[in-house]
Amino acid sequence: AHGVTRPRHFSPEITLIRVSSHLIPVPKRLPGLQSPSVIRKSSMVMSFVDKLKFDSNGLIPAIVQEHATGRVVMMAWMNRASLESTLATGKTHFWSRSRKEFWMKGQDSGNTQTVKDIAFDCDGDTLLIQVEQNGPACHEGYKSCFFRSVEADGENFKTTESQLLTPEQMYGKTK
Repeated sequence: AHGVTRPRHFSPEITLIRVSSHLIPVPKRLPGLQSPSVIRKSSMVMSFVDKLKFDSNGLIPAIVQEHATGRVVMMAWMNRASLESTLATGKTHFWSRSRKEFWMKGQDSGNTQTVKDIAFDCDGDTLLIQVEQNGPACHEGYKSCFFRSVEADGENFKTTESQLLTPEQMYGKTK
């Protein structure tokens, strides 16, 4: 992407490609990565994206489920560009509402998600993405972000799974 300033949060292994009016971060070397021309062509025929109902901020919730077990491992937000990047690379990409930036799951930790299937609900306002999860899905080091359950009293909760890694082990610092 000549003439494009690389945002500080992207590594040199990330390139930016233009799809419609969006710049999408895409890893330069990723098995199965399609060429930018294929991505541009496929984005023109992705009619299902046009059926989706993004909220007033251009976002749609994405529930991420482990393909092999059916376990829900996380929920994150996508915009059209992050969905198109996910489709183009086969790795999940999201939009961070707090940081106001794209991110690829596992970009910093190595705990990536390989997409196996993408479905959308009857209203077109929620995505269900089935993945092969590599390592913990949760930034706190648990297999799932849903590692706490509310107890019968409705006031207390319990941790329902073991922590696989500490944040320090995954990121080298507290996240």
